[in-house]
Amino acid sequence: MKLYLVQHGRAQSKDIDPQRPLTDEGKEETKRIAGFIKKRALSVDHLWHSGKKRAAQSAEILSQAFNVNNSVETKDGLAPKDDVDKIVSEINDAEGDIMIVGHLPFLSTLASRLLSGKQKTEVVKFTYAGIVCLERDKENNWHLEWAVIPQLV
Repeated sequence: MKLYLVQHGRAQSKDIDPQRPLTDEGKEETKRIAGFIKKRALSVDHLWHSGKKRAAQSAEILSQAFNVNNSVETKDGLAPKDDVDKIVSEINDAEGDIMIVGHLPFLSTLASRLLSGKQKTEVVKFTYAGIVCLERDKENNWHLEWAVIPQLV
């Protein structure tokens, strides 16, 4: 199983727009990553996002690059400060590959929990619109497979 973790693209500040949509730069970075991914013909079975505008916009852009076999959906429990335990359970019960488009510190905590078993240890540094690919082996251990950030593509 592969798990793709994506921090949403750069967003407007709350002062400019309380809904925090993507900035023009955020859209461009996310589209650049999407273009890079599209050339690799990757697919996921599920694409989950938090429902916050910046995550939903990023998920929409990425859904055009990844072949999404089943669903693009808003998923409860992916807000910035949500506890990762519920999502870890859902990931462990899911079949197929998953992409989660979300926020910090949630994504960092989730990656740390899966990779090290500890939530307080930052093992992956996320960037706006960057993708981190984790893979679960036959023994149910998670490993960092690869990561890509907009500055590299």
